[in-house]
Amino acid sequence: MKSNALADIHGRSFITPRPWSEAEFDELLLKDSTFLISSENSFLLGMLTDYEAEILTLAVDPMKRRLGIAKKMLDEFEDRCLEKKINKIILEVAKNNNPALKLYESCNFEITGKRRDYYSSPEGKKIDAIIMTKSI
Repeated sequence: MKSNALADIHGRSFITPRPWSEAEFDELLLKDSTFLISSENSFLLGMLTDYEAEILTLAVDPMKRRLGIAKKMLDEFEDRCLEKKINKIILEVAKNNNPALKLYESCNFEITGKRRDYYSSPEGKKIDAIIMTKSI
């Protein structure tokens, strides 16, 4: 999937945090450590290191949600991590993103921290980021 398609899906999926631009996706996709799992209307972008993985963003077209797509991509990301002998996944999610929090909790991610006022809403309201971790 190309960066313009990623930016389009991200733009339809997020208000807070702000959607990422095509240029930002271009920059991320050039990194060797970046890992993309995608389908027609969704994607998961992660970063792998020697000892852990981070989910940078996961976006599913709003018209395709609640069909198990995000869970399937999380499972595939976990499988790829295990292939690389990585046994820890981390992510950040906006405190007010209840659907994502429920998804990650249902996939056995645990809340391990918080970043106060990490995100900004379009109105300028500060929103905490919840840090979640999963050992695999």
